[in-house]
Amino acid sequence: MNFHNILIKWYLQNKRDLPWRKTTNPYHIWLSEIMLQQTRVAQGMPYFFSFTKEFPTVKNLADASEEKILKLWQGLGYYSRARNLHKTAQFIANDLNGVFPDSYKELLKLKGVGEYTAAAIASFSYNEAVPVVDGNVFRVLSRYFDIETDIALPATKKEFTALAKELIPADNPAVFNQAIMEFGALQCVPKNPDCTICVFNESCAGLQKKKVNQLPVKSKKVKITNRYFNYLVLEDVLGNTFIQKRTSKGIWHNLYEFPLLETDNIADFDFVSQNAQQFFSHYTINSIEKCNDSVVHKLSHQHLTIQFWKIKIKDIIENGIDAEKLKTFPFPIVIYNFIENMEIKT
Repeated sequence: MNFHNILIKWYLQNKRDLPWRKTTNPYHIWLSEIMLQQTRVAQGMPYFFSFTKEFPTVKNLADASEEKILKLWQGLGYYSRARNLHKTAQFIANDLNGVFPDSYKELLKLKGVGEYTAAAIASFSYNEAVPVVDGNVFRVLSRYFDIETDIALPATKKEFTALAKELIPADNPAVFNQAIMEFGALQCVPKNPDCTICVFNESCAGLQKKKVNQLPVKSKKVKITNRYFNYLVLEDVLGNTFIQKRTSKGIWHNLYEFPLLETDNIADFDFVSQNAQQFFSHYTINSIEKCNDSVVHKLSHQHLTIQFWKIKIKDIIENGIDAEKLKTFPFPIVIYNFIENMEIKT
């Protein structure tokens, strides 16, 4: 029995019951694949249900405001995915008459759709024999065939794609692709997999050579940048506050936040107090208090140390926002959690 037959048999006996596996609708498959980039299935599934309920078709998604999409995406992270999702939906709805491209090559032309996502849609929706290569596939193939090529190198993707192409059955590519990803997610896990129960334990080269925990080979991650954010939470005599949209490129683009004072290190009360006076010189400040212990919010390339400072003023904020309306805006999850846990007068 060859590799793909063993793998598919294992998959049919062990696969998880996931909603996007019950359809060949390219819209639903595209949604799920974009959501599951850098995201665990358990975290992504509620978002999948929310989006398919709120936006049953790609045209519904295209017609929605970016702000509404970002609000629904709130907490999923990597918000550029949501913005690209919206732009691609508009392109499909308006330029392609709502019809998804039906081939790997054409799917690759869509904004935010890379080789992996294009291969997933092409195989799951149209049964095109094109292999998916993600972290799970790297891990399974590198261990099974004892491949020591550094998976952090761009050229490595071609090597693994070529190998996967040799293994994929032309008559059943969709199930094979699902199977190899599921095998990596459930059985051939990153740390300490239970090889004693593995269906490949007699043929896996990595296991025979006792190298399972050394594979795949991946060079060190990029350097992490540390940043220090102080959010200045205004509260006027009516209990209203003020927020602003992050319009500059970078993290959290087009999400909302409180006025931000970024520093080189963790700021103390005296520093924030002095700068707040300059920041809000047009208001009369009654009091300033620190609202929380420092929170470290970890992104892929940045660690943000975040403090919130409540600044009560004597004046009334023009176009101030009350607590009820505040919760309707899309925020980075760390700010949203602060708002949820913080009592703001109404």
